[in-house]
Amino acid sequence: MRTELGEFSSIVCFKAVVTGTEEALGEKAAAIALISAGRARGKQIAEQLGIKGSGTSHEDLIPLLKKTLGKDGTRLCIVDQIEETNEVITVHCRETICSAGEPEGSPRKLTFTLGAIQGVLEQVVGKRLRGKQTESVLRGSSHDVIEFEVIG
Repeated sequence: MRTELGEFSSIVCFKAVVTGTEEALGEKAAAIALISAGRARGKQIAEQLGIKGSGTSHEDLIPLLKKTLGKDGTRLCIVDQIEETNEVITVHCRETICSAGEPEGSPRKLTFTLGAIQGVLEQVVGKRLRGKQTESVLRGSSHDVIEFEVIG
């Protein structure tokens, strides 16, 4: 790690990576790349937490994610709720890096954040998931909500 600056960077710099990637690749290709990068990071997180293949309950996973991704961790987001019905896992998060600094009504969607949570969940449940954002703080919701469907 960096000796003086430590391991954290600014949201402004992260957002510049996102918008620069969108300009270079186009919005859809950039979203695929950022979600994939997030998934890779999520897999690392699951391994670092020792929860890969553990089947950790959603109730036990929430505090682990809050600590790792929240205020005392990397500050990617705060995960408030995880629920599962009919093989769909729904995650409620807030203060996501992807929504930070965006104006109200912005069409911006979660990409890296979605991928990171997806990567953790895939490692915990041992199944491949497909995620989609269903609600956004940018469009009137209290949380950024992601639904993950089991696909394999």
